[in-house]
Amino acid sequence: MKYNLFLLLLLTFSCNSLKNKPLEKSLKSAINPILNNNNFNGVVLIAQDTNIIYSKAMGFSDLEAKTPLLLSDQFVIGSISKQITAVLVLRAFEKGKIDLNDKIYKFLTTLEQPWAKTVTIHHLLTHTHGIVDLEKPLAFEPGTSFQYSQLGYELLARILEALNNKSFEAIATDFFEAQGLINTYHPNHKIYKNLVKGYEEQENGTLAFSENSLENYAAAGSFIANAKDLIKWNKLLHTGKLVQQETLDLMKIPYATRNHPIFDQVKYGYGLLFKDKEQGIEIGALGYAPGFASACYYYPLTDRQVIVLENTAWHLDDFKKTFQVHTYIMKLVKDMKGSK
Repeated sequence: MKYNLFLLLLLTFSCNSLKNKPLEKSLKSAINPILNNNNFNGVVLIAQDTNIIYSKAMGFSDLEAKTPLLLSDQFVIGSISKQITAVLVLRAFEKGKIDLNDKIYKFLTTLEQPWAKTVTIHHLLTHTHGIVDLEKPLAFEPGTSFQYSQLGYELLARILEALNNKSFEAIATDFFEAQGLINTYHPNHKIYKNLVKGYEEQENGTLAFSENSLENYAAAGSFIANAKDLIKWNKLLHTGKLVQQETLDLMKIPYATRNHPIFDQVKYGYGLLFKDKEQGIEIGALGYAPGFASACYYYPLTDRQVIVLENTAWHLDDFKKTFQVHTYIMKLVKDMKGSK
């Protein structure tokens, strides 16, 4: 019986491997020249379901030491962090600890501005709150406009701390461990060993080490992960393992529109973004932290994923160029024929 099961598993693996061979060859021929021509320094993983159909680690984790990059290396993932924070908030919602229309003063009673009694958790999740400073009036009435905000997600982290009576670092660490995300970290949980160095282009055209890559609010933009964990994250999220399907559907509603520096115009859900009417086609997020340009996207129609993590940032005066490899690969995978 065990022998027959082994043969069945081996046959299944072999069939999947053979089925993906033409796709792997096609991806290599399309992507490798782009990486070479753009001085790419980072990691690319593309998956079909959870099967890796393209992988590339190229360049160095430490430019000065010339340490070769590995697929297992860890990167600061920038605003990809926001969907993690959104999931933590929505898990509290599913447990009945919060309502998305709760005013934030209910949990953050030390906030002194009157807007604390009008801004809701929903507003924070969707960047429609208008908070620009904890000591200043709102930029606009909540729910009437969009203004991309790191501070809003930091306030979500503080609400989670109030709900759980523990630090956001501890909340995130417990969550990552429970989900088997063994290479994903809150930046203050300093047991990570394979974090690469990030570099930004200077005015003279050279790269310099970015010392402030982890200075953003963790909840908004400085979680640490590697590409394989982001593959796992996407699969857990989009198969309803992290939140219920009804809650996942809430994450993908287009609540607000942003004029985006890379995509021109995008729709925002809860920590996820997508082009108009494409939440069933291409959904995820880009992330930027000083020296780190990242992409984490899922393609529901084909059950494919794209993870691009780069630790050299060029053309900072034009983010479309900074992310040109990322967006090229995303379009390539979105346009490729195939089905689940």
